[in-house]
Amino acid sequence: MVNDSSPLRKPKPLWLRKRLPDQPEFEEIRTLLKHSCLNTVCESAKCPNIWECFSKKTATFLIMGNRCTRDCRFCAIEHGPVELPDPKEPAHVAEAVQKMGLEHAVITSVTRDDLADFGVSCFVKTIQEIRKRSQGIAVEVLIPDFCGDEKAIESLVAAEPDVIGHNIETVPGLYPIVRPQAKYRVSLALLRQVSASGRTIFVKSGMMLGLGETRDEILRTIDDLLCSGCRILTLGQYLQPTRNHIPVNRFIPPEEFHSWQEKAMAMGFRQVVSGPFVRSSYHAGNLFRTMKASEKPEVPVQGLG
Repeated sequence: MVNDSSPLRKPKPLWLRKRLPDQPEFEEIRTLLKHSCLNTVCESAKCPNIWECFSKKTATFLIMGNRCTRDCRFCAIEHGPVELPDPKEPAHVAEAVQKMGLEHAVITSVTRDDLADFGVSCFVKTIQEIRKRSQGIAVEVLIPDFCGDEKAIESLVAAEPDVIGHNIETVPGLYPIVRPQAKYRVSLALLRQVSASGRTIFVKSGMMLGLGETRDEILRTIDDLLCSGCRILTLGQYLQPTRNHIPVNRFIPPEEFHSWQEKAMAMGFRQVVSGPFVRSSYHAGNLFRTMKASEKPEVPVQGLG
C-alpha cells in the first residue's frame, strides 16, 4: 500500500541526481515554444529530462491546453478549469516541428473529458498538419483513455500515427489511490483495440515504479499489457512532483530496472526501456527506429492471457 501519511519527501539517492547540461540549445527551444504559444509535457509535468531533451532540440508537445479535467495524484499537470482547444494549435505544433527539424514528433495531451469527442479530433488534426508540412516524419501520440470510447479510438487509428502510446501507469490495486478517475480495464481495452485494428501502428505503454506495488503485481500488469497487444514498454521511477502529491514509497535501484527490462523482453516485448529517468517519450525516436528496423507490427493479439 502507498504510505500517504507523511508530508516529507524522501531524499533522492545518488543515481537520481543529474548534472544540468549548459547548452544554448535549451534556451533556443524554450524560446521557440514560448513564442509559438505551445505547451510541452516536459514543462507541465516537471519532467527530470527536460534539460537533456531541450538541449538536443526535441520536446513532447502537450495539446488542448495545460490544465486537465482529471486530478491524478501522481501528476504535476494542473487540474481545471479548462478552456476550449485553440483551433490554430495543430498548425502551430506542425510549424514548431518543422522549425525544430524533428524526424520523430511526439504529441500528448491533457485529458479532456469535457469535450464531446474527448479531444480525439485535436490529435487527428495535429497529425494531419504535421505530415502536411514535414514529409516522411514519424508521428507518435501518447493519448488519454478517451473514456474508452471506441469511435474516438477508431478515428485516431484511421489517422495512422506511427506509434500509439497509452500509459497504464501503475498496477490495478493502486488505481483507487493513484488514478481514481481512471479504469485499468478501460486502458487495456484501448490498447487491445489499437492492436486489433490491423494497421501498421506500434502499440506502446509505460509504468511508474516506486508507488508501493509488489513484484507479483508488476509481473501481472506487464503480462496484461503484453496480452493486450502492447510490444513497446517503458518503466521509470515515480518522483513526487510536490508535497501535495503521493509520496515515493521506494526508490528503485538501476540494477533492478535492468532486471525488469530483461524480464519483460523474455516475456515477449520487442522493445523495453527501463531505468530511473525513463519516461514515455524519452529517446522515443531511437526506440521507434530500432523497432521499425527489427520487425513489422505483429498479428493482433486475440485474447487476454
